[in-house]
Amino acid sequence: MKAFLLYKEDNFDGKQKLPWNESDLIQDLGLTTLFNAMGCGDEFIFEISRSVILSSMSNEIETILYRQKVLQDCLRDSAIVKSIYKIVLETIESEKKGYWGWSNRYPIATLDRAINVMGMFVSMLRKLRKIADDYKHEFDSEGFNALFNTLIEELSDDYFNEIQKHLRDLKFVNGILISADLGKGNKGTNYILRKPNNNKQNWFKSIFSPKVPIYSYTIADRDEAGARALSELSNRGINQAANALAQSCDHILDFIKALKTELAFYIGCLNLYEQLIKIGETVCFPKPVFAEECEHSFNGLYDVCLALTMGKKVIGNDLNVKDKNFIIITGANQGGKSTFLRSIGLAQLMMQSGMFVPAESFSSNICDGLFTHYKREEDITMNSGKLDEELARMNEIVNHITPNAILLFNESFSATNEKEGSEIARQITSALYESNLKIFFVTHLYDFAHSIYKKKLRGVLFLRAVRQKDGTRTYRLSAGKPLQTSYGKDLYNNIIKSRNRDISRDVYNLTIRV
Repeated sequence: MKAFLLYKEDNFDGKQKLPWNESDLIQDLGLTTLFNAMGCGDEFIFEISRSVILSSMSNEIETILYRQKVLQDCLRDSAIVKSIYKIVLETIESEKKGYWGWSNRYPIATLDRAINVMGMFVSMLRKLRKIADDYKHEFDSEGFNALFNTLIEELSDDYFNEIQKHLRDLKFVNGILISADLGKGNKGTNYILRKPNNNKQNWFKSIFSPKVPIYSYTIADRDEAGARALSELSNRGINQAANALAQSCDHILDFIKALKTELAFYIGCLNLYEQLIKIGETVCFPKPVFAEECEHSFNGLYDVCLALTMGKKVIGNDLNVKDKNFIIITGANQGGKSTFLRSIGLAQLMMQSGMFVPAESFSSNICDGLFTHYKREEDITMNSGKLDEELARMNEIVNHITPNAILLFNESFSATNEKEGSEIARQITSALYESNLKIFFVTHLYDFAHSIYKKKLRGVLFLRAVRQKDGTRTYRLSAGKPLQTSYGKDLYNNIIKSRNRDISRDVYNLTIRV
């Protein structure tokens, strides 16, 4: 049995290998904030959300749309989905409590535990079957319909009745019936557990019907050796039945764990949705398009991690471009450029995971790789300079680059002077641009940005952080050619004013004390 909630024909592997640059993605995009919001303190949901999102670049459009439909069902019938998840959690927890590692050595103990576990599983499966019967018509997604149809078709009343009968028989209320052959040295071989004789006769026939000769042996109460021999015979006889029932329990447990894993991702999405709606933010289901269409169109796209950190609505941006695979972002310091860049990466990951995205509307082509190259702090070990470190990371990216990747650069190659940094950026981005990779590049390197602007390349778009005449930042971006200044003087003036206020306050306090 499969869960069918993340893939049409396979279960999700929560332990699969994640992208080589997972740590860079987590650091540069602030993904821990997103995972924490989804987990809400639950470590398992945190880890599954992390695994699903970081492995999303391999998803095709069909998988993305498949998950979107499942998530829409979850948002519409969240109480039912949460009740299914609760049943699954309780079942797994009960199975853990009933486990004794040492008992696997003894078939009779293995059988006893398997009977108890299977009885518990039957109770759980009945609950899931009832939910499928009662609420199947309320779910529209192919994923939930496949899950519910499986529960209804494979868990019929006849199936449950047959399991209950087998469990009663395996308790051996009337003793264990075993057959065996005599082997070499008159040792027993080919031990087979037989069904009990359930032919019930009335008292008259039982008295007067012809008797079959029976050879019996009664073990004395204090005959420990005989008791051990009898126990060994019983274990040999029930060994196959015990293993078969234990394997059946494992099969059902695998299904329950798969259901838990896949539901955990959607529970994480519900947790995130509830937090965003609580602070008044908007989400939408994006429209993914094929990689060759090269599109990025959205309204009100915001940095979801910034909104979660601040606990309130944040300013979003609009963009509507096609056939632009190189977007250079310049403008005022602290004008929202890095935040915008982060929102691009977060939205791409969320879309390709099958989630909603933090925007009023969003459409983008799918990518098979997401790479970030952000400015880093100085190497405290002094093993290399900042520029060496930047180039080393860039080399790693080039070694892992994929044909339809998206690259996010944030103030890259600024560790050296303007001329050298611009030349490095120019050569690297020119090669990436010619390979039709999608690039977003936030930079203060005017020489680099202006040289690209002068070329008037067809696939290049220039955005600039908006600054009003009085120096106020709107934290919005608009189309505009690069300027020679990033208005760092605004920041300097703000710092000086802030320090002057602090100095004035100190002087005032000093005067009062005198």
